Amino acid sequence: DALRLSLVSSIGATAISVGLGLPLAWVLARANLRGRSFVRSLVLVPMVLPPVVGGVALLSAFSRTGLVGEPLYEWFGVQLTFTLWGAVLAEVFVAMPFFVITVEAAIRGFDSRYEDAAASLGARRWVTFGRVILPQIRPAVVAGAVLTWARALGEFGATITFAGNIAGRTQTLPLAVYLALEGRTSLALALSVVLLAVSLGVIVALRDRWLQRA
Repeated sequence: DALRLSLVSSIGATAISVGLGLPLAWVLARANLRGRSFVRSLVLVPMVLPPVVGGVALLSAFSRTGLVGEPLYEWFGVQLTFTLWGAVLAEVFVAMPFFVITVEAAIRGFDSRYEDAAASLGARRWVTFGRVILPQIRPAVVAGAVLTWARALGEFGATITFAGNIAGRTQTLPLAVYLALEGRTSLALALSVVLLAVSLGVIVALRDRWLQRA
């Protein structure tokens, strides 16, 4: 159950991070907006913030009495704390910066002459992004997604603080390892080996199939 929850939550967190992080990376790399440096700082804060502190911040915002969580619960009956979606949200919070910073760097390094050539041929901005820019930065997108997934898979502090450690519901594999350490050291070691094997296997497979091909 813990392995299944880890895979489901980390894959979901990666999908959300890619969907939100790709346009955010584009804005940070290309948009000429006031406060862009401040927005970038906010995006990157989870990389240096202790995960437990991140979990406390999520509790303040998304608990049933939080700034966002209270209207979500009262209007739609949605509760994120102590749920699988809460674990996904915690993983997105700590892992998405890895995707954003990787893709932003790739977009900044992209040769703008290709965009100018596409624009001169009448291509719209979204067409240029989808057919010209995105294929060129695909290695960075894949690398960022893999880093995000790996970080989400191993997330502990924010998850246990915000989503709890409920077996079969929010107990991911790192949380199961922590619980097993209290009296079942051999089980904790076995779970750690499983987590290491899954992480290495997926990262190696993705690297061989996508990064080298790209």
